[in-house]
Amino acid sequence: MEIIDFHTHIYPLKIAEKATQSTCDFYGISTDLTGTAESLLDEGKKAGISRFVLLPVAVKPEQLRHINEFVISQTEQHSEFYGFGALHAAADNILEEVDFIENSGLKGIKLHPDIQQFNIDDPRLFDVYDFLGDRLPILIHCGDPRHDYSHPRRLRHILDEFPRLRVIAAHLGGWSLFDTAKEYLKDTQCLFDISSCLPFLSSRQIVGYIRAYGAERILFGTDFPLWHPEDVVNGFMKLDLTDGEREKIAFKNALGILT
Repeated sequence: MEIIDFHTHIYPLKIAEKATQSTCDFYGISTDLTGTAESLLDEGKKAGISRFVLLPVAVKPEQLRHINEFVISQTEQHSEFYGFGALHAAADNILEEVDFIENSGLKGIKLHPDIQQFNIDDPRLFDVYDFLGDRLPILIHCGDPRHDYSHPRRLRHILDEFPRLRVIAAHLGGWSLFDTAKEYLKDTQCLFDISSCLPFLSSRQIVGYIRAYGAERILFGTDFPLWHPEDVVNGFMKLDLTDGEREKIAFKNALGILT
């Protein structure tokens, strides 16, 4: 069975170690991995993963073009990679960057409201959401007990206001706020990934959330380099899912977005 990892992060070699450590510090976790392209390919292939979606985050708006050009270069160098583009609510000419992302061949947009420090429903993003419509999907980090930027209720607001928008809510829609996410998002049109869920939920709980949302709305993801892909894949394969559910989550749903 093919596996597509829909949630990974890599960085330029000269900053990869520092950037990986910074993300670990933000979440209070540790890893012995470093977010380089070579490490992702090596660790992913050990786990049986054949393709990877790169999700960049721009902490500052002035970093956008440089970061997006890096992702483009990686997708050109490695056929296993698909890239999403970074975006920031405070960016000048934000729609120009969206246009650049779309015309460059990147497959979607990534937002991380907690690290970037803006709300999912920040009015500065409304033109982006309206412009995107169903043109490109947008993957949004959701959920953090320390911040309100990415609370599921804010995502629900956007989904109601922009019904054509194709949203992927990371971490089952609300990392550390899983039940709250289900309350707000179960009856919406958005998809979800399961990245950074296996270390915090029991197998029974994860299967429960998958069944609540429907396997056709779930994507596999490791959140590399925070977790070892082999550990995440092993945990996923042990979930009490049907073969059909597992195939949808592992690769079929992803193919519907990427191809």
